[in-house]
Amino acid sequence: MQTVTPLFSHRKHWAHRFGTAPFLPMCRAEMDALGWDACDIVLVTGDAYVDHPSFGMAIIGRLLEAQGFRVGIIAQPDWHSAEPFKALGRPTLFFGVTGGNMDSMVNRYTADRRLRHDDSYSPGGEGGRRPDRCVIVYAQRCREAFRDVPIVLGGIEASLRRIAHYDYWSDKVRRSVLADAKADILLYGNAERAIVDVAHRIAAGDKPADLADLRGVALFRRVPEGVAELHADDLDSADEGARQTSGETVIRLPSYEQVETDREAYARANRVLHRESNPGNARALVQRHGDRDLWLTPPPIPLTTAEMDAVYDLPYARAPHPSYGDAKIPAWDMIKFSVTIMRGCFGGCTFCSITEHEGRIIQSRSEGSILREIETIRDRTDGFTGVISDIGGPTANMYRMACKDPKIEAACRRPSCVFPDICPNLNTSHDDLIRLYRKVREVDGVKKVMVASGVRYDLAVKSPEYVQELVTHHVGGYLKIAPEHTERGPLDKMMKPGIGAYDRFKEMFEAAAKKAGKKYYLIPYFIAAHPGTTDEDMMNLALWLKKNRYRADQVQTFLPSPMAVATAMYHTGVSPLRGVRHGASDKVEAIKGLRQRRLHKAFLRYHDPDNWPLLREALQAMGRADLIGSGPHQLVPAQQPSGRPAGPLPGRSRTQKFTTKGVRIT
Repeated sequence: MQTVTPLFSHRKHWAHRFGTAPFLPMCRAEMDALGWDACDIVLVTGDAYVDHPSFGMAIIGRLLEAQGFRVGIIAQPDWHSAEPFKALGRPTLFFGVTGGNMDSMVNRYTADRRLRHDDSYSPGGEGGRRPDRCVIVYAQRCREAFRDVPIVLGGIEASLRRIAHYDYWSDKVRRSVLADAKADILLYGNAERAIVDVAHRIAAGDKPADLADLRGVALFRRVPEGVAELHADDLDSADEGARQTSGETVIRLPSYEQVETDREAYARANRVLHRESNPGNARALVQRHGDRDLWLTPPPIPLTTAEMDAVYDLPYARAPHPSYGDAKIPAWDMIKFSVTIMRGCFGGCTFCSITEHEGRIIQSRSEGSILREIETIRDRTDGFTGVISDIGGPTANMYRMACKDPKIEAACRRPSCVFPDICPNLNTSHDDLIRLYRKVREVDGVKKVMVASGVRYDLAVKSPEYVQELVTHHVGGYLKIAPEHTERGPLDKMMKPGIGAYDRFKEMFEAAAKKAGKKYYLIPYFIAAHPGTTDEDMMNLALWLKKNRYRADQVQTFLPSPMAVATAMYHTGVSPLRGVRHGASDKVEAIKGLRQRRLHKAFLRYHDPDNWPLLREALQAMGRADLIGSGPHQLVPAQQPSGRPAGPLPGRSRTQKFTTKGVRIT
């Protein structure tokens, strides 16, 4: 992996003399109080401003401040005119625009495309404080406010739309968000390295168009002379994907115009994008948009532990901006007593966006940094009662896990380190995490440390000591994990382990709970309507749920997020997990019709009388009328209870929530 400039090694910008702001300013009066006549950088975000490292804009803002720049924040501006975007005046360097911690469309709509009326990242949980596709809207308003100021896009919404992508909400392929927003440059992934380099380079007089040598950026430029091009069409032929050429190489993806009309071309572009995601061997990508080339540089080099520590040790106020008064911000209330210990995920689940944004290389903090943050929570966060609500990250138990051989890691193009089986080159030791848990429990004033992040159970079963530690000390009543399905067909399309791994973990969990003298429950998550799932698969899952006495109160329905592999399956009917060739691609059944999506959700809630008419009709059509009746082996009763409708209630869905799931054990 190439040598990079350490994150905090740049010479500070001249404005560092102003020192550290208690909160990054959100109005002119706060700028005046700091002695500023202007902001160097103005960050525009779709979230409320909470100065805490769980909020992306706080990390970026404090990091840029530590580099010596004057940084202001415009949070959730009224987007109907450009005036709110002038609140902090003209930035001397650039606008940084993000949708916030969540993609704005996922934030605003359910998996059934119904409008949500709440927003966890807004004061009072109020919905409607950000527009659809807010990165595009905000960038356009910034351009109207100050036409000559560069605009830099970042955050998960921009990351997941960095190339031409399928948009579930409009049911069409859209251009790169960089084109639609008419911005100057896009930074993808956790962009600390890129944003620091961009800020210093623009301050030194460079234009955004000059920054194509930076990693983790997208911008429009022509392919320079002397750069060799490989076409995506050829990469799966005769091991061309491993071919190296002398000098710089770029891979040409099918153009926007091609992927818009040719679904196999879309699947091929998606396959190549994910194969070129390892920072150790990824090559630049180019995709034609009309008469311009969109240039995507290789992914950023992950942060070292020392750099991660420095980012999380920045002087966050660890509270919402005072302008919100007593208004509750639900996302803040949820995370204010939690600690992030790592980033990234090498699981590669096809429906998940973590890999596309954070990458597959695990980036971990040191024990010292984590312990310092816990002490800070204890000493500075109002309402702390001694309980750390979560210690984890995208997954609970990948802390400090990595490939045993850095050379193998740098050369690998596998989409997952744990599918179809755990790679023998992966170090799955939980020793560092167990030691961390024990040290955290010893911090004065800490009574309980919970693990609420998702436990990767196929890794956990490799360490009985970890399972014992987890259950004995870090579970409160129940533990949620995500087998997602029981049937091999959909699990293979998800790149998830078989249900046997769940069964082994359940056995270890229950044994550990019994040994600890605890009465704990394991709560499994399942997903409906994922590509590659048949009606029979859902029926078998429902039978498994009934056999194991699980009743799902709220279910997770597949939502095709931009750029995910499963989204490519949903849109194209083709699996990018294998070579994509015209007439010889791996076909996938996509669950698109409203009735079939409703049926798959109904199977997960087989116990709900509102779903029985639909399930009876489906079971009869499937030739499984033997499952209709009141016997213990049968799924739904033959008769509707008195007072209940004989069909689904119009417009009613008890399974709309995408991000909240629950299971009742009977």
